[in-house]
Amino acid sequence: MMPLSSYLFIVSVALLFPFTSSADAHQNFFQCLYNYPHNATSISKVLYTQANSSNSSILRFSIQNPRFSNASSKPLVIVTPLDVSHVQATIICSQRHGMQIRTRSGGHDYEGLSYVAEVPFVLVDLINLRDIKVEVENSTAWVQAGATIGELYYSISQESKTLGFPAGVWPSMGTGGHFSGGGYGFLMRKYGLAADNIIDAHIVDVKGNVLDRESMGEDLFWAIRGGGGASFGVIVAWKLKLVPVPPTVTVFNVPRTLEQNATEIIHKWQLVVNTLDDGLMIRINIQRVNSCLSGKPTIQATFESMYLGGVDELIPLMQKSFPELGLVREDCTEMSWIDSVLYMARSTRGQPREALLNRTGTKSDYVRDPIPDVGLQGLWNLLYEDEARSAFIQFTPYGGRMDEISESEIPFPHRSGNIFHIHHLVRWQEDEAAQRHMEWIGRLYSYMEAYVSKSPRAAYLNYRDLDIGINNNGYTSYSQASIWGFKYFMNNFNRLARVKAKVDPLNFFRNEQSIPPLKSKGRNTQI
Repeated sequence: MMPLSSYLFIVSVALLFPFTSSADAHQNFFQCLYNYPHNATSISKVLYTQANSSNSSILRFSIQNPRFSNASSKPLVIVTPLDVSHVQATIICSQRHGMQIRTRSGGHDYEGLSYVAEVPFVLVDLINLRDIKVEVENSTAWVQAGATIGELYYSISQESKTLGFPAGVWPSMGTGGHFSGGGYGFLMRKYGLAADNIIDAHIVDVKGNVLDRESMGEDLFWAIRGGGGASFGVIVAWKLKLVPVPPTVTVFNVPRTLEQNATEIIHKWQLVVNTLDDGLMIRINIQRVNSCLSGKPTIQATFESMYLGGVDELIPLMQKSFPELGLVREDCTEMSWIDSVLYMARSTRGQPREALLNRTGTKSDYVRDPIPDVGLQGLWNLLYEDEARSAFIQFTPYGGRMDEISESEIPFPHRSGNIFHIHHLVRWQEDEAAQRHMEWIGRLYSYMEAYVSKSPRAAYLNYRDLDIGINNNGYTSYSQASIWGFKYFMNNFNRLARVKAKVDPLNFFRNEQSIPPLKSKGRNTQI
């Protein structure tokens, strides 16, 4: 951790530059960075101003949502730290010269909050902070926040065939945002969320201090595991508790169309899926296709699964608990856990494991009572509309370990009582089609209101959605932020706001849906 004497020197360097007009503030910001003591690693190597020829390519490199590729609100400067001291310098100098910070790891941000802002801002892109150290002897790993999920999985597989980690499916997701928002995948029902399996972290706070779990305290450590790290500082590394996986797992991918009784099968899935063996995850991907029987459009539900065991165990289990799917041995493939990661990630399916190293309008809901057949029929009707040609709806089951963890254990509250989570997604190609497709997913979201959680209608932080509420550009009260905050965090939102007041009382780390500071009673409590 950085000693107090070093911090005082840093602050003194920043204070050498007095407040100036906005015309000079940007130049003084750069000068502040150049004067920061950054341990013999020149920060000039990692600065990309708007005049730099590489600025545009670096900005676009991690943009996973083309909707924001041409956004006009671009960063004044991009910093790609090679060292944690670069992060410290950027935080200190940004505060001193009136700049906001946005932090990006993988760029899988549905609202672009990690790299788009309507105010002058600095983008801290953690792409160079991607070291991973796996310690097999104690089943742990340290991973820097700029590493991707694929890089983490690959590193684990190089050291062990019987260790894994319960995180997401897409290899290009950055660990920084994915873990701090919760993070889930095919091991969720056995081991919970990624955030449930984090045992330490390194974060740079608003004062430029580098803190670990002990020095940050349990309140802040609680907040960054599911509460979103961007509200509290810049997370630069995580320590993970790796989990055991068997040498052989079994996967299957079974499509069923409406002509093949998909509606009835989904109905039964809703009744049993969160009570199945916790080593079995069966999710459903729903989309419109052309029928192989009639050639006309129909709805297809693909039952996609991973089972922590062999096919000889899986078939009897399915015949007993979910015979309606009609799973047979020929539908199943046995493989290692790391190969199942490639199998589930469609972009890398059939490729060598090294493919995990490649770096390349949504809504969410929670379902607590089964959606009746009439509700599913209405959903199918929406999927037949023109705007739904590339729409995608995913049902992800809960139960198992998720039922056993208290909703207040970490900020992520969506635990017992939920049958499954819904991810609504629509894609389009032409810019002029954006409005039509956004309106379509809005209609879909309105239609589903009758069949999902209520008071509040819950949402998942990692599927960020500004339609459910946003902060003001300046001051935002706790009451106003609660409009969206309780949907993501439910009763945990209050504790998050109190942690924010403790670690960032002046609200330097902020965005359109950042946690506002809520001070204790008697100390100018926000309402």
